[in-house]
Amino acid sequence: MEYRRLGKSGLQVSALSFGSWLTFGNQISDKVADELMGLAYDAGVNFFDNAEGYAEGKSEIVMGNILKKQGWNRESFVVSSKVFFGTENKGPNQVGLSRKHVIEACNAALKRLQVDYLDLYFCHRPDKNTPIEETVLAMNTLLQQGKILYWGTSEWSAAEIMEAVAVAKQYNLIGPTMEQPQYNLFERNKVENEYLHLFKNHGLGTTIWSPLASGILSGKYTNSGVEGTRLGMAGLEWLKDRTLAADRMEKASKLQQLANKMDVSLAKLSIAWCLKNPNVSTVILGASKVSQLQENLQVLEVLPLLTEDVMAEIEGIVENKPKRPDF
Repeated sequence: MEYRRLGKSGLQVSALSFGSWLTFGNQISDKVADELMGLAYDAGVNFFDNAEGYAEGKSEIVMGNILKKQGWNRESFVVSSKVFFGTENKGPNQVGLSRKHVIEACNAALKRLQVDYLDLYFCHRPDKNTPIEETVLAMNTLLQQGKILYWGTSEWSAAEIMEAVAVAKQYNLIGPTMEQPQYNLFERNKVENEYLHLFKNHGLGTTIWSPLASGILSGKYTNSGVEGTRLGMAGLEWLKDRTLAADRMEKASKLQQLANKMDVSLAKLSIAWCLKNPNVSTVILGASKVSQLQENLQVLEVLPLLTEDVMAEIEGIVENKPKRPDF
């Protein structure tokens, strides 16, 4: 396993990490979840990603039980939670980024995950109804209490992250260390364009989600239906419609042909492409089957195959490279 610094921080995270979105407490059994986490940990994965909103809190309960059962040295792994969407109860103060919810959600996540502190704590979305000063101060309180070690954002705009950085500087507080954006061959603008000044001037780290574009870059949807996959789950019709758009399907098929020519899976090619970006700290893998995770954990072997010619061939297929700003 390769380990990378989380932005300018001293924390080192495995280049491949493991997340529980849509699977833990929902799509897979607790036994399979245990097997997947054990497999990831044994392969050198040290970062496990979660959130209060995943399966309305059940995902963190499942992960917490596994962490307790496995008995791993607490210093050997990094675990996260995210605050914004709440759990099963959606009262007026049980969602968002108010000081009340940020602190109460952290305490609840600690109980569900059965840990004394969170290594990473994310603001899962920006909250237009809460002053950014209030959220930054709440995060700083948790840092001072030792309940979290680093805080960051997920799916925030560069302007919103910059505002948080500015507030932190103004009050001499600790600002955001990392952002968790979607990044894959179809979603590129934030990481390759919008955030560039944050990488350059503030050392922002990234924990990438959906490297396979919700599965379309795994190759499993090009020749078969969605039954038995996350896109076939009730309530996720919006994800299915967006993911299986005709243009993306056509490009995925061409990428599959390239992967076949290279004798690698489309999934490994797509994840390796994400890791090729120097501003990527870690790519979060999701899995519902042991065989699926075993294969994707071998991605680092594919990185040397991504030569300039191969990268150019990929660009010729997707034709969506963002135009970089001039600094």
